[in-house]
Amino acid sequence: MPANTTPSFIVVGEALIDLVPADDGAYLARPGGSPLNVAVGLARLGQPTALAGRLSADPIGTVLRRHLERSHVDLRYAQAAPESNTVALVELANGQPRYQFSLDGADFQWTREELAFLPPAGTLAVHFGSLASWLPPGDAAIAEAIGRTRATESVLVSYDPNVRPALQPDAARARAQVERSVATAHLIKASSEDLDWLYGGLDQAAVAGRWLDLGAELVVVTSGPHGARGWARPDVAVSRPARPVTIADTVGAGDAFTSGLLDALARAGRLSPAALRTGFDAEELARLLDEASLVAALTCGRPGANPPWRREVDVLDHL
Repeated sequence: MPANTTPSFIVVGEALIDLVPADDGAYLARPGGSPLNVAVGLARLGQPTALAGRLSADPIGTVLRRHLERSHVDLRYAQAAPESNTVALVELANGQPRYQFSLDGADFQWTREELAFLPPAGTLAVHFGSLASWLPPGDAAIAEAIGRTRATESVLVSYDPNVRPALQPDAARARAQVERSVATAHLIKASSEDLDWLYGGLDQAAVAGRWLDLGAELVVVTSGPHGARGWARPDVAVSRPARPVTIADTVGAGDAFTSGLLDALARAGRLSPAALRTGFDAEELARLLDEASLVAALTCGRPGANPPWRREVDVLDHL
């Protein structure tokens, strides 16, 4: 993205390395982290996107920077961190990932000064979530910056809790953390696994209604091969099937869905709080979910968090 171009999107949060098992028993190091994946997905879809991440100067940070630059992600808001970036060990069971994280690295040490640039003039949307949004000490700085951004009501705020029960063993406390963030966001994308852990099997529609009451304008819940559901004001609910795909693995699938949904909103002229508040009809919301599902399916069709480029989506979108 040219240096003089204002990014439409800013994504706030962690950038890390996933150690993913290979067929020969070795492990492959791949760039990951939900916010990084969302930023890469948006940039590859042609949206001017910046990542506000804390990137180390060590070899891990260098790998992450190169990956982001190759995907055309703007790094003007990336912070040079003295700590090393996080490494996550990934185990796959029937294609589904489980993670073990190192938690003392750069990704969770945010300060208020590092996020003082939010909200920048001209940016349309800020997305945040995942580990950095609920792990101390940096979570407080992120919460303050996002609250300040929401208060402007001129920038759309998007949130994905991306909960990790192994790191949030107290479901009640995790629920309180998530709901504080929900109250600062216009758009919430979560997984059915998130809701099951946070709300103990409470009906998804009831959770979506609670989140809308807390201040969200649009809530979307993904359920892997069972598709996605969306709820919007005043009383719109839509359920859509997943896009058929031969699955390599599901690493980064939810993040790709988020990128696809935000991209679809941008291309539909819906990327503002005011545009979301006008409401959706069922047909439009279904179309948005279908576009996001296509992006997620393309990611599931190849190993690792490797979201598609715009040209790949356009080819299949016209079939």
